[in-house]
Amino acid sequence: MIEEDRWITALKALADRSRLRIIRTLLEHALTVNDLSDKLGISQYNVSKHLRILREAGLVEATKMANRREYAIPTQHRGGPDKVLDLGLLLFRFDELQQSTSDVDVAA
Repeated sequence: MIEEDRWITALKALADRSRLRIIRTLLEHALTVNDLSDKLGISQYNVSKHLRILREAGLVEATKMANRREYAIPTQHRGGPDKVLDLGLLLFRFDELQQSTSDVDVAA
């Protein structure tokens, strides 16, 4: 897949409020589906569905731990110690995003 296609896929994956909330939460630390479901108030089924889309876009990776998987943001997409998702072309800042809003600061 050429670089432009990867960006488009990533942007489409981020075009959902629940997925933005999942990314913001995973920028803090790795979590399981159950942990994300509890923390965000989203059903486990929907969390799994959103994680699949984020994984396919390359924005989330899973690590198998015994009988469960822990999800995290890959190192190449972490924009330093702050809550920043780095897509190479774009930086998404989640550090100033309030929990209840869907507005995201985007810096080119």
